[in-house]
Amino acid sequence: MKKIAGHHHISMITKKGQQTNLFYEKVLGLRRVKKTVNQEDPSMYHLFYGDLTGSPGTELSFFEMPMAGTTKRGTNAITRIGLLVPSYASLQYWKKRFELLDIEHGDLTEYAGRQALPFEDSEGLRLVLLNNNGNAVPDFWEAWKDSNVSPEHRILGMGAVEMTVQSQESLAKTLTGLFGYELVSQKDNPTVYQSVKGQAFGEIVVVEQDGPKEKPGKGSVHHLAIRVKDGVELRLWSQRIQDFGFKVMKVTDRYYFESLYFREENGILFELATDGPGFTVDSSIESLGQKLDLPPFLEARRAEIEANLEPIK
Repeated sequence: MKKIAGHHHISMITKKGQQTNLFYEKVLGLRRVKKTVNQEDPSMYHLFYGDLTGSPGTELSFFEMPMAGTTKRGTNAITRIGLLVPSYASLQYWKKRFELLDIEHGDLTEYAGRQALPFEDSEGLRLVLLNNNGNAVPDFWEAWKDSNVSPEHRILGMGAVEMTVQSQESLAKTLTGLFGYELVSQKDNPTVYQSVKGQAFGEIVVVEQDGPKEKPGKGSVHHLAIRVKDGVELRLWSQRIQDFGFKVMKVTDRYYFESLYFREENGILFELATDGPGFTVDSSIESLGQKLDLPPFLEARRAEIEANLEPIK
């Protein structure tokens, strides 16, 4: 069985899709690569942002839930998302940009062994920019040329993802024993694991913390998806996950990729998602993210679905 190749995407909850769209396109300079709906509940948007084509490992996705309340932070949750930038000069550029745009941010610091700049989006989602310092990234990541961010400082893709849990030991057993992640740093707390040794694009940072569990709301993370090659490999992983003692909640074809879901012992929701076919299966590269795209099984309901969605400019 192959190891996990890195992050695929990460999915969050937003209260206002329009506000999220402005932040991730206009502030962070990412491309909206897919405007679609939650396939279980098509009354809500599912918005994806990333590189030119929304390559695996660059995708930040959001479920719009207008009734979402305020997140009550706690443990047993995904608590921070790392985004890679090319250099230390990039961190300095972003600090000035955040100051100019009045974006909540911290000082230049260090996070998981890398130079870093923590910040929050407009709904309090915690993120951190990380200096990739010239390290390799997947060769299929491709910058969106129409980004309003200076080319030499654009966000490359996803970096370290932080998970805060009551039991670091049980999560470590899942990461190393099931998926083959390697322990690369253990300094009391937190602990760092990598699916590809030396690379941040498959890194998980684990913080052990007692206390109440997080109550999710706007600005919280729903799940992390990790990469598998294709449907054949996905089904092999499904059996391995069950043999490891977990219940696979669902194996499904999302049209843009196939996926399965399970929860580890702390309650963290993982998705395994295939690399393809990708977001260009129903759109040209030039038109990605411009119109509402629906998987074929929802196309007959387009008029009804569109009538229930507030337009996003």
